[in-house]
Parts: sequence; structure tokens; C-alpha cells
Amino acid sequence: MNPKTRTVVLGLVFLLLLLFAYFENGTFFGTVGNVFENAPLAVFYLFVHNVLVVSLILLGMTFYVGLVFNFMPNRKIEYVVINNPRVFAFVFSLMILFLSILRASMLVYGQVVVNTLVFVILLSTPVAVIEGYGIYQTIKKTLQRNMTTKSLLLIYAVFFIAALIEVGLVYLLKAFV
Repeated sequence: MNPKTRTVVLGLVFLLLLLFAYFENGTFFGTVGNVFENAPLAVFYLFVHNVLVVSLILLGMTFYVGLVFNFMPNRKIEYVVINNPRVFAFVFSLMILFLSILRASMLVYGQVVVNTLVFVILLSTPVAVIEGYGIYQTIKKTLQRNMTTKSLLLIYAVFFIAALIEVGLVYLLKAFV
């Protein structure tokens, strides 16, 4: 398959999976509270959700790289993200983590409550640092075009560790509250 066709197919698959992710995310946040009744199930549930999220980011960044290299003119402005993968990966990771924390703070009341936001941020910091590192590595390696199977397995391992810690923190919090 030629590079332009591959990029178009990748873009269509990305859009289809983005639609799927929309429904998966709604289901995830609708049932996540019930899942925590069983710790191994909660770890599996969070891990699968995080793998889907990071895989969607990987697919989106791969599509972006293909789009720039196959369809954009060779000007500096089109290559600013690809030429600065660390900066973009850092900013994008922070943005994803911030939105994730805001989403998590909405679970209890259905809206962001400023009084509890600081508590949610403090509680989610250990997991956010680990997940942020995984997102950062995914984006950086994809934009640098050096993602390998070994790198992907290490990234998935980071998200498995994050799921273990997250479930542990929830059970610890439940023990004290």
C-alpha cells in the first residue's frame, strides 16, 4: 500500500475508533464505581481503558505524522510538531491529564466542584505522573517515528502499574472514609 493510501485508511480507522471511544468512555465512567467492588476486575478494567486511550493517541499521532509527510508541503510551519516532539508530547500530556482530572472530579456531583478539585488533584497526582509519563513516551516515540514493539510493551506496562496504584489508592481511601 502506498503511503498516501495508508494515511487515508489510517485516518478513517482513527475516526471510526474515535467514535467507538466516545461510547466506551461513556460506559466506562457510568460503570467504574461498580467495578471497584472487585479489585482484580478493577485493575483489569482500568488497564484496558487506559490501553484503549493510549492506543488511540498512538493511532492519532501516527495518522498525523503520515498526514504531514504525505500531504503537507515541506515548510517549517507544517513540521513544527514533528521537529519538536518532546515539547509537543509534554504539552499534550499535561492537557490530557488536566482534562482527565476535571472529568474525574465530575464523577460524584456531575459537575466540577472547586472545593473538591484540590483534593482530587492531590489524590490523583501519583497516578497522573505515571500515566503522564506513558502518554509522553507514546507521543514522543510516535512523532520521532521510532516506536517499537518493545517500546509499546513498556508503555503498556507503565499503564498496568498505574492501574494497580490507582486501585490501591481507591481501596486505601475507602478504608479511611
